[in-house]
Amino acid sequence: MEDIIISIIVPAYNIEAYIGRCLESIIKQTHTNLEIIVVDDGSTDKTGRIIDKYATSDKRIIPIHKKNGGVSSARFAGIGIATGLYIGFVDGDDYVEPKMFEYLLSNIVQYHADISHCGYKMIFPDGHIDYYYNTKKILFQNNMMGLKDLVSGLFVEPGLCNKLFSKQLFENLLKHEQLFTSIRINEDLLLNYFLFKEAKCSVYEDICPYNYILRQNSAATSKINENKLKDPIKVMKIICTNSIDSSEVNKVAEERLFNQMVGIAVMSDRDQPELIRPYRARIRKELKGKLKYIMECEYLSKSTKIKVVWTVLWPASYRLVHTLYEKVTGLDKKYSIE
Repeated sequence: MEDIIISIIVPAYNIEAYIGRCLESIIKQTHTNLEIIVVDDGSTDKTGRIIDKYATSDKRIIPIHKKNGGVSSARFAGIGIATGLYIGFVDGDDYVEPKMFEYLLSNIVQYHADISHCGYKMIFPDGHIDYYYNTKKILFQNNMMGLKDLVSGLFVEPGLCNKLFSKQLFENLLKHEQLFTSIRINEDLLLNYFLFKEAKCSVYEDICPYNYILRQNSAATSKINENKLKDPIKVMKIICTNSIDSSEVNKVAEERLFNQMVGIAVMSDRDQPELIRPYRARIRKELKGKLKYIMECEYLSKSTKIKVVWTVLWPASYRLVHTLYEKVTGLDKKYSIE
């Protein structure tokens, strides 16, 4: 196992305060046979210089400096030159525990899997930590189970950074890079979907060696913009269309899509009404047009049907109840870092 090369791809953009910690955590991995490809995606701060400095002291580090194109563009730049048998990802403002890639690779070898994945920790500025999910269970997934678990989003997280992939899974995807680089939010889920679709099997160990740092201006905490509003629906529609030939996956994808549409249709427009209101109205109109299909659909859950009907007929009351629910449960403050 020590002879196996893992290519770790690190996209980095204007994160001079974080990139050093990230690279230190990768350098200290107990699996040392690494190719560390660090992609400076057009940074305007000292990120690029810090990367170059690390590259001079550790020959495993390969720096790439490119024009800004977004995180998917940076990742694909790394994928294009990766020579390892397996590929992993670490975001440049996060860090990993020393044995993370040893754990992931060990499971790939033991279970003869194409994908090995794990949980992660979300670390807040005040020091408190949310675990996803740290049950310690190990689950072997065939192709169908892996896809359904991923698309449902119930416990397999959609990120790329808590996973190790066989390089061969990327061969067909490199021809369709534009599909992924055109999407800025939930691009991880979309890329994962196609990778899991290519995989014969995967293995999931619910430990949390990846540290996701919640900070100002990260994807989780940034304000609503057009991509954050529209891309998640776009991604699920792509998955629904692509999974037509697999009814089991398609059923799960449709369930998630309709629930996401409900979420958009009742979204509060308090902060950016000029952006949210028109799109919210379009989604509610689309749900209304699909109402007959949704109500007659045998595999959609009763709760999804109730939410859709309520959203179409009485959106204001649903929004009020949903807002109260989020306040009572604390979900409205889930990503608050104030």
